[in-house]
Amino acid sequence: MVVLHVKKGSKTSVNDVRLEVALSVGIIMAQGVRGTRDFYPEDMRLRNWLFDNFDDAALLHGFQEYDAPVLESEELYTRKQGEEITQQLYNFKDKGDRKVALRPEMTPSLARMVMSRAGVLPMPIKWYSIPQCWRYERTQRGRGREHYQWNVDIWGTDAISADAELISVLVTFFKSVGLTEEDLVIKMSSRKVLEEVLGSLGLEGDIFAKTCIIVDKMDKLPADVVSEQLGDLGLEKSAIQTIQSTLVIKDMNSLEEILGKESAAVTELTSLFSALEAYGISGWIEFDASIVRGLAYYTGPVFEAHDRAGELRAICGGGRYDKLLSTLGGKDLPATGFGFGDMVIMEVLAEKGLVPELIGGVDDVVISLSPELRNAAMSVATSLRSTGKSVDLVLEDKRLKWAFKHAERSGAQRLVMVMPDEWKEGKVKIKDLESGEEVEVSVDLLE
Repeated sequence: MVVLHVKKGSKTSVNDVRLEVALSVGIIMAQGVRGTRDFYPEDMRLRNWLFDNFDDAALLHGFQEYDAPVLESEELYTRKQGEEITQQLYNFKDKGDRKVALRPEMTPSLARMVMSRAGVLPMPIKWYSIPQCWRYERTQRGRGREHYQWNVDIWGTDAISADAELISVLVTFFKSVGLTEEDLVIKMSSRKVLEEVLGSLGLEGDIFAKTCIIVDKMDKLPADVVSEQLGDLGLEKSAIQTIQSTLVIKDMNSLEEILGKESAAVTELTSLFSALEAYGISGWIEFDASIVRGLAYYTGPVFEAHDRAGELRAICGGGRYDKLLSTLGGKDLPATGFGFGDMVIMEVLAEKGLVPELIGGVDDVVISLSPELRNAAMSVATSLRSTGKSVDLVLEDKRLKWAFKHAERSGAQRLVMVMPDEWKEGKVKIKDLESGEEVEVSVDLLE
């Protein structure tokens, strides 16, 4: 509601008030919903460029694209993450009184799709998608309430090579947009590290899941706050110290000293790092025991990509989630994947000066230089389009000077002019806007 206050005794007229109301309403209507984005043509060019690089990296590794509805049953998310997730959902009841929500992430939809064809889909499956996702949460740098998220997943194999393949997809993408291992690091650990540490302390089940959520915030909260939150779970001071001392480990030798050579976590990570070396991408990877990922369904290797400077939030994250389907009422399948938002990566690219200048363009601009020749210009545009040329037809009466400026702004390669004298001879005049060369071409020979 727009509320305007008119000072008593002022000379403000009704028309002034109406104008102020109109202006205020206009400002409101020109703004989008908080946390959402408009994509103007120049923004769309960048978005398409980014998505093309997502596509290429996935397709080079043999992944197939899929999609799912943006609207799903609310229960699909509450069964996975509990009722508290509803605070972050754009959720409502539809006209059939069913609880539905805009998808906050893609993995539950993917799980639903896999469950619906259980026993039919040939395994393993390698799928990817770039869905628009919605979360009602505080907006900040690199995070809005809507975003696009590149999801890449492998289902149906517990081989460690699947986890390595995902990292290869990531690195391939990073290289394609000009980033190097000096710019980024992929921090990696395993949920089994924390499982084994807590298991040695006699802590498991619900305590483990809640501990993961707290530990996932270690890089965002002071150590004493993390300690306090762990204490609130009922953990003793000695247990908290053991957890914190483990999670600061940054090398595999130290991890092996604590967990032992027979540790499942050590064995798993050693195999994974060996596979990444075979891919030739080990320079991008660092072991970091603090990487646990907050979601409860992760079961094995987990990872996040960060800028080396540590100035931005995680670029992407993921890991193995072998027990997701059982939370949705299905039979579990081994699975691993990652989610990669479109916002933080653009921040990274901007800071590195790697955002490309993408000029929108058409092949030809066609203009009639006489009102009587407008239909003729339409015919010329149609002929050129039939040859595969992209054509911007000038729809109004404009001067030639305007046409040149318009063609330049449009990034056109040629200006095609339908002019009275030339048209009488069955010709048009074409100017190459790069070379400046002008030629007359028969309409029958247009290409």
